[in-house]
Amino acid sequence: MIDFHTHSAASDGALAPAALVNRALREGVKRLAITDHDTIAGYQSVRNYLPAGIDVISGVELSCEWGRVGIHVIGLGFDPEAPGFRAHLKRLDGARRERAERIDQKLERVGMPGAMAGALEEAAGAQIGRPHFARWMVGAGHVASEEEAFKRFLGRGKAGDILVLWPSLRETVEAILDAQGMPVLAHPAHYGLTATRLRALIDAFTSAGGAAVEIINGRPKPGEQDMLWRLANDRSLRVSVGSDFHRDSTYGAGLGVDVTNMPSGCGIWEVV
Repeated sequence: MIDFHTHSAASDGALAPAALVNRALREGVKRLAITDHDTIAGYQSVRNYLPAGIDVISGVELSCEWGRVGIHVIGLGFDPEAPGFRAHLKRLDGARRERAERIDQKLERVGMPGAMAGALEEAAGAQIGRPHFARWMVGAGHVASEEEAFKRFLGRGKAGDILVLWPSLRETVEAILDAQGMPVLAHPAHYGLTATRLRALIDAFTSAGGAAVEIINGRPKPGEQDMLWRLANDRSLRVSVGSDFHRDSTYGAGLGVDVTNMPSGCGIWEVV
């Protein structure tokens, strides 16, 4: 059992990093990456206090941009102390703060003052993101659910959908490589791209030095895994798998992906 895409309370997950590790261990996961959004605080908090029976490698899910589309790249097995990588994370932290301030301004204009303070309270020191605004909106009585918050205010094309200047795809891949890590293109089928644009994205990722494509993310749609497998194989890329676990839910996947039947020589877990 492998899981190279999970989130803790250091970003927008429900479980504290140590609780996430212990949960994964109970679920039979042998190798785990905590891949919080644009922060390695979760991984760093547990790296020296790991229980026997599970191997936890360094991980992060980095925000970037390709062709005016927001893309996520997972970094695995990198040196968390590499100066260039730390500078890249600091840049992302600033971009997230700027986005949060602009979301606050947008929501105030539609009758929701105090959103920034509320989201920061929800984040409780974690890397701030739109889910924290959504939770605050529910608690403040502006919406009935987090799903409604995204559908009406925070999702694509809505008032709180703020375009920020994320680093480019190439810069992001290079930052991971410079820290001796392995870049993985996260959930390629989730960006709403046409087949032609998806191939172009994977070609750009490969050209930049990408190492693997995530072919299982949570619960793939029928045919999605086979399609991504072919795209990775055509470009001699390895494959990665993960639950994208944030919290227990009826629609999300549980921790761990069984890779027993995957061919030898294809998985990123064999080299990181």
